[in-house]
Amino acid sequence: MPITVKDLCFSYQKGTPFEKKVLHNISLTIDDGEFVGIIGPTQSGKTTLAQHFNALLMPHGGSVTVNGYLTSDPQADLVDLRLKVGYVFQNPDYQLFAQTVGEDIAFGPQNQKLNKEEIKERVAAVMAQVGLDYDTFNQRDIYALSGGQKRRAAIAGVLACKPEILILDDVTAGLDPRGREEIMTVIRDLHQKQKITIIFISNSMDEAAELAERVIVIDQGRIFLDGAVREIFKQSAQLRSIGLEIPEVISVIEMLQKRGCVLPTIPLNLAEAIDCIATAYREREENR
Repeated sequence: MPITVKDLCFSYQKGTPFEKKVLHNISLTIDDGEFVGIIGPTQSGKTTLAQHFNALLMPHGGSVTVNGYLTSDPQADLVDLRLKVGYVFQNPDYQLFAQTVGEDIAFGPQNQKLNKEEIKERVAAVMAQVGLDYDTFNQRDIYALSGGQKRRAAIAGVLACKPEILILDDVTAGLDPRGREEIMTVIRDLHQKQKITIIFISNSMDEAAELAERVIVIDQGRIFLDGAVREIFKQSAQLRSIGLEIPEVISVIEMLQKRGCVLPTIPLNLAEAIDCIATAYREREENR
């Protein structure tokens, strides 16, 4: 279910004295099964871009095609498109609306005209996927959930519609370290086990480095960099030039390199860093 964007332009309050152009001639393709991180400074256009992928926003110039649907085509079946391209917002309170967790997750399958048994099976399955025990949480009041549990319930509600693409908009923001790691584990499993195409918008360079396979950097409504995650984070000077911090583990590695430590590759997480440093140390000892 590829996404193809050609020369996309978009403005808020278009046609008014307050018009603000946010996206400028963006072109890109996202293929089936990719895990793409979209990063950039605050108000760079990340969310605005992603909301074009399931027609929450429509282009003011250029085009967006998703699975053969030209989103701006008046004949396009946008209901079907939005079932296939799920969007999880940063604030789960914008997405959760039913009284209980089970009712909220069941809303999508009910609109797909499934029978009661199918709905129950699907709700239980997606709750298990996101780490919410069915017996414990099915009748739990939405507003009795923690922040991390609300995020997982919101993800489950989208997964219940069986999307082929999942867009996650800064879904770990504001969580404590444990809640953040729980959500990141859910996201990893969805991609690795379910093979869902994931588009992950984040202000955390550490999370983007750890989760994504490809990174698109947006700055001032334009694509600044686009490539494999390791290649993008090698370009630390360019990232810093637009106000982005590089992942903490890479900052440490850069300090070691300045002191003469030669590493075989650029690590993206703590486990890789430990392995790289250990390999460099062994090689140094062997060459003495």
